[in-house]
Amino acid sequence: MSDPDSPPATTFSRVLLKISGEALMGDQVYGLHPPTVERVAREVKSVHDLGVEICMVIGGGNIFRGLQGSAQGMERTTADYMGMLATVMNALAMQSALEKLGVFCRVITAIRMDEIAEPYIRRRAVRHLEKKRVCIFAAGTGNPYFTTDTAATLRANEMNCEAIFKGTKVDGVYDKDPIKYPEAKRFEKVTYDEVLSQHLKVMDASAIALARDNNLPIIVFSLDAPGGFRAILDGSGTYTTVHA
Repeated sequence: MSDPDSPPATTFSRVLLKISGEALMGDQVYGLHPPTVERVAREVKSVHDLGVEICMVIGGGNIFRGLQGSAQGMERTTADYMGMLATVMNALAMQSALEKLGVFCRVITAIRMDEIAEPYIRRRAVRHLEKKRVCIFAAGTGNPYFTTDTAATLRANEMNCEAIFKGTKVDGVYDKDPIKYPEAKRFEKVTYDEVLSQHLKVMDASAIALARDNNLPIIVFSLDAPGGFRAILDGSGTYTTVHA
């Protein structure tokens, strides 16, 4: 007989949550909105309370986006490194919010900055997860020309995550922008190849290809829906699965 006070069972034991930097802006046009950061942290804690081991990758577009800097004449490699530093700022903000909620957390960076975060060492990161600490991977892959989508897929594979959860503003993958087109159709499931061939905006092509090659499912859901992250782990919720 199950314990009524125990958390509900979930089909996932270790996942990676990928969110954009813009998801932390709230209604602002730039930067961090602390109440929004705290709201996302509560969503993460609700899943952590289920016993799920959680990795995170957060973009940096709310502060600086390398591609935009490059488009405005900045040298691409420099612009990308600046974007990586923006992800570290977001990671530290999320770490602070999670620790206020009593969730132990580590920021792990691909570029060494020992005074504020740990360098990426795979076995150490795995050990943190086993100890039920949330691991936030920052600074992308440490290399220019790679997006945080690709970094998320890389880290998810390295950490042996069972799925990537991509938190967005909409509740799944649509055949066209549902904000502009109310008649847009949401997919329950879609294959990696369909995402690539139909140019569906899930993740960039490199990230999708890396997930496909390692048979790593991507679950796209709305981060704006309260309880949406946990609902999927509880076996409900609205989302799209990208699979083989």
